[in-house]
Amino acid sequence: MRADWQELPDHFEDATFDTVFCVGNSLHHAVGARGRVAALESMSRLLRRGGRLVLTTRTWELVRARGSRLDITDRLVRRNGRDAVVVYRWEIAPHWEEEHHIEIAVAQVDGAGPVLVRSELLSCWPYRYDELEVELSRVGLRTEMSTFNPEAENYMVVASKV
Repeated sequence: MRADWQELPDHFEDATFDTVFCVGNSLHHAVGARGRVAALESMSRLLRRGGRLVLTTRTWELVRARGSRLDITDRLVRRNGRDAVVVYRWEIAPHWEEEHHIEIAVAQVDGAGPVLVRSELLSCWPYRYDELEVELSRVGLRTEMSTFNPEAENYMVVASKV
């Protein structure tokens, strides 16, 4: 099944799941704080009491501190049986609450010489760790475990439904 966050309660009864996963830096695609809280509320509603939300995200404090830029991976990755270089173009807005953009390009290198490039421009709305903690509490979730480290690229939060 594929659904937007706000559609989840339309597909499932409240308190249906013991665990909900929000991974792959997904939450920053919710539009602003209001959209993020609505997404968290939808996920929280799906959890049984004591159920857990497992969320992974970027450390946006680091992303914003580095500013707009082009990041090129320092090693090849394997995609569809081909070696590839992954490139991120970060467009950082002046203010936290504004829409930011990430363009991700994958350049696949063929041994015979051709390079196949695919890219996607994504909108995102970053948030601080402290904001996430407050928003989790606001939707009835209590943080049980967090790997947040202001110097790490990513972190995970496990929060339980109270």
